[in-house]
Amino acid sequence: MLRRYPPPSDGSPTVWIDLLDPSDEEKNQVRAEFGVSVPSRDDLSEIESSSRLVRHDKDLCMSMPLIPPSGENDPMAPPLGFVLTPRILVTIRFSDIHAVDRLASSFASDKPPRDGPHVFISLLECMVDYVADLLERLNEKVATISRQAFRKYATPDRNGVRSSRALRATLVAIGSIGEQLSEIRDTLLGLQRITAFVPEAARDWVPKDAAAHLPMIGRDVLSLTEFESHLSNKVQFLLDAVLGFINTEQNEIFKVLTIASVIGIPPTLIASMYGMNFKNMPELSWTWGYEYGLALIVISIVLPVLWFKSRGWW
Repeated sequence: MLRRYPPPSDGSPTVWIDLLDPSDEEKNQVRAEFGVSVPSRDDLSEIESSSRLVRHDKDLCMSMPLIPPSGENDPMAPPLGFVLTPRILVTIRFSDIHAVDRLASSFASDKPPRDGPHVFISLLECMVDYVADLLERLNEKVATISRQAFRKYATPDRNGVRSSRALRATLVAIGSIGEQLSEIRDTLLGLQRITAFVPEAARDWVPKDAAAHLPMIGRDVLSLTEFESHLSNKVQFLLDAVLGFINTEQNEIFKVLTIASVIGIPPTLIASMYGMNFKNMPELSWTWGYEYGLALIVISIVLPVLWFKSRGWW
């Protein structure tokens, strides 16, 4: 899908072309009208820095990985491509992007971006704001999970099944947050490279007011990268803590089974001893022999239980 900004009905010259999963026909149309070659998805998915940041005369071709939309089945992060010229900006994307929709709405305002470099700067600012909002929400989730984990699992739960399900759900939530942080890290790295590349590669034609915003955006990206690193460390610590709780739960189960097996040894020994078929067994002729045997079994169970309790092992 091809969209132009400002819209053709506005009568103003086009400064931004947004291509969503473009067809070959749309690519050829952009090339014919504006002289801009639109790279393919495979070209935009290259991971080498020399392939992501390329200059052709005055045109800059850049790409970066995006944060996958929620519910996306594609395991690979969709790429976002930029072709920046002194006059227009061409964006090539293969998924919905919040920043693009937000910037598109700005063209209905009184002061839309006036050329390609200003559109590019505005789009970067929208992307940085969106990543900042994501990190804030993830930080709240991490804080909530942390409080719940250390309060809920500090006291042993006698219902092992319920506790195991809660720990499993917590582990899945932490893993999901860690995956999102990894995707955000890739996006921030792409933004960091782009904000460092453009001032050097296009210093002879980027407007001064637009160029002045790039270092500010770079500092914002750097601060978000540091916050993401701090948040990743918190997630790793929380992951280790939850795994520790799981190990503790498992140790409690093994401890109970071990104590039960130890307690069961003396009664089994007594019952097997009196189950032997020897002729000369005085207890067989006792009036209270049966009750005597049962009492021995009960005592052999109670005494180990009391001893384990006194040691604090159970």
